[in-house]
Amino acid sequence: AQQKVQSQTISLNSPEQLKLVNVKAETVNFKGRKALRVLDAAAAGVGDEGRLVVLPKTDFQDGVIEVDLAGEPGPGAPEGARGFIGIAFRVAPDTSRFECIYLRPTNGRAEDQVRRNHSVQYISIPGFPWPLMRKDFPEKYETYVDILPGEWTKVKSEVRGEKARLYVNGVAQPTLPVNDLKQGQTKGTIALWIGTGTLAHFSNVRISQ
Repeated sequence: AQQKVQSQTISLNSPEQLKLVNVKAETVNFKGRKALRVLDAAAAGVGDEGRLVVLPKTDFQDGVIEVDLAGEPGPGAPEGARGFIGIAFRVAPDTSRFECIYLRPTNGRAEDQVRRNHSVQYISIPGFPWPLMRKDFPEKYETYVDILPGEWTKVKSEVRGEKARLYVNGVAQPTLPVNDLKQGQTKGTIALWIGTGTLAHFSNVRISQ
């Protein structure tokens, strides 16, 4: 028998009901729609594992996560900031473990082709931050996609077992396929993820499972 797909839309209108980890969040209007604005509030030295907006009551193992997001380097962001923004899933209750696929929006139309090739990134916490992924598995967990900083971008993560597929802006084929999720087939919540120095906006979070 076919399983009934359950879809839920997650409200971002009440930041006080979200679990904020090393970020500040508020509800704003951004480029024509109501959005959750998220700003990096982490101490120096916090890496990929550190900045999350955990969405309560999202018990998730397999399914589809859709979100509209816009990321850009925030005020006073360090030189290497790219507006890092994405979706984390299977987040452990203490946030010490999760899978994540994110975008580097300022790379999307960079003049440097190598930077373009680093527009999308998969990481897995603990154990697999982006520098290790790039060094040990070059080109396997990152790719190019045409994106712009500070512009609404549709992102869809499809997660099944040890596989995840990221789709950007409604394309039929995955932008980044990941075939060996590093934390195994765990369960957890879903979180909005940002990186160092990011000013982020999120809206229209939908989960189907």
